[in-house]
Amino acid sequence: MGRFVNPDSSAFQVALNSKIYVDKTGLIEYTNSVLDTTNAYICNSRPRRFGKSYAANMLAAYYSKGADAEKMFSGLAISKSEDFKIHLNKYDVIHIDIQWFLANCDEADKVVPFITKCVLKELQAIYPECISPEVVTVPDALSRVKNSTGQKFVVIIDEWDVLIRDRAVSESVQDEYLNFLRGMFKGVEPTKYIQLAYLTGILPIKKEKAQSAVNNLDEFTMLQADELAPYIGFTDEEVQSLCMKYNRDYEKVKKWYDGYLLDGYQVYNPQAVVSLMLKGKFRSYWSETGSYEVVVPLICMDYDGLKTAIVEMLSGSEVEINTATFKNDPAKIQNRDDVITYLIHLGYLGFCEERGTAFVPNEEIRQELITAVKSSNWDELIAFQQESRKLLTATLEKNEEQVAAEIDKIHSEYTSVIRYNDENSLSSTITIAYLAAMQYYFKPVRELPTGLGFADFVFIPKPEYKNVYPALVVELKWNKNAQTALQQIKSKRYPDSILNYTGDILLVAINYDKISKEHQCLIEKYKKE
Repeated sequence: MGRFVNPDSSAFQVALNSKIYVDKTGLIEYTNSVLDTTNAYICNSRPRRFGKSYAANMLAAYYSKGADAEKMFSGLAISKSEDFKIHLNKYDVIHIDIQWFLANCDEADKVVPFITKCVLKELQAIYPECISPEVVTVPDALSRVKNSTGQKFVVIIDEWDVLIRDRAVSESVQDEYLNFLRGMFKGVEPTKYIQLAYLTGILPIKKEKAQSAVNNLDEFTMLQADELAPYIGFTDEEVQSLCMKYNRDYEKVKKWYDGYLLDGYQVYNPQAVVSLMLKGKFRSYWSETGSYEVVVPLICMDYDGLKTAIVEMLSGSEVEINTATFKNDPAKIQNRDDVITYLIHLGYLGFCEERGTAFVPNEEIRQELITAVKSSNWDELIAFQQESRKLLTATLEKNEEQVAAEIDKIHSEYTSVIRYNDENSLSSTITIAYLAAMQYYFKPVRELPTGLGFADFVFIPKPEYKNVYPALVVELKWNKNAQTALQQIKSKRYPDSILNYTGDILLVAINYDKISKEHQCLIEKYKKE
């Protein structure tokens, strides 16, 4: 039993000791299924506070010869698997945390030598007959052990990308580290001594130079989670169970912390959900665990369309992106889509693989991004927010002429990149125009199923504002008239779906005339029966 080679199970025991533990041992069932195959090389990337270290500690506790974990795992999902005991504590495990090694080095260029020194020392103590003093690299040591004893290794690397994400780390140091990974996992020889390789971090494996270094890893990301989707964050079913246990409002929890779409699963940030369950307060918990400051230089990059995209997403819209150009290296960001893709990996944006779109996933993240935007001092955004507040005030006051005038102004001055050609482009402008509403309302629901059709937009106030701000049911028309839109709201009973809302409801009808290039608006208070 050592620190890095064949560790005990104490790190995973800490998770089991916690007030809230959600069983994610199904991940082990997957890793067991790929042991000693070409799919046994895994890079599982996810945002901070999404359980990266927990998963790494769990795998180490399960596989390590230095642990006695049968009692620990009994009663968990993996214990019901047929091969549970076959692999339990049967392997030599190397478990290293790159963040820890970096923190304990004076300089980043000492990380790889420090890892090598520590791991070699423990391996030599376990296999003195196999590893002579002339052995100076970890891959060489593993190869010699396998050749002499037949023993293969499980290698677990936590925070694999720390040196890649840190802009202060020189390219030469990054190259040395990537060469270390290549020696560990790439080529014919590693297939002889690797039983399982599991790397986890925020970023997928770096492209370009890393592509030739470690391109044999099977990657699971926030873009494509595949089989590991239910083990990245909390699932909707798991959150529902916690809400019942701790008597929390499930729908409110969903609005605040849900929104990540991974291979058909709705996924929540585990840290945020646990904090909410224990503390009972709905707020952003990210600001308590890490700074949004990393986001500020990203959203301030001078790329065409970036700021417009940020505003659109903050307003509740989705934006199309091409994720393929990002090299998984912050130093290689080259365009708007690279920035947005990086923000997805960081967890500040959600991604729909089917539609190829990015979006703000929930209220917690919206607040974090708004804070970041405010701190970045966008002059144009400050001006835009002022106009958006005027629009919201005019809407609440049922000042139809001013609403139409404000939408005209916002479209011409602040959303010029959106060229009107149909109702969809009008819808995009309206979404952006009501950005100020996000302070008081949840993300607007688009195409909400109602009595006899689908309302274009429905704004529901946050609970703390429901006695002050009415719900808004918005219908848009293109080259028709506002009266038609208003009549449609009524005839198709659009408010029916929110009749349980206890506050007032405003019906908002907006039309754009392509010939006159003017917006018309009608607003009416809904009379509940």
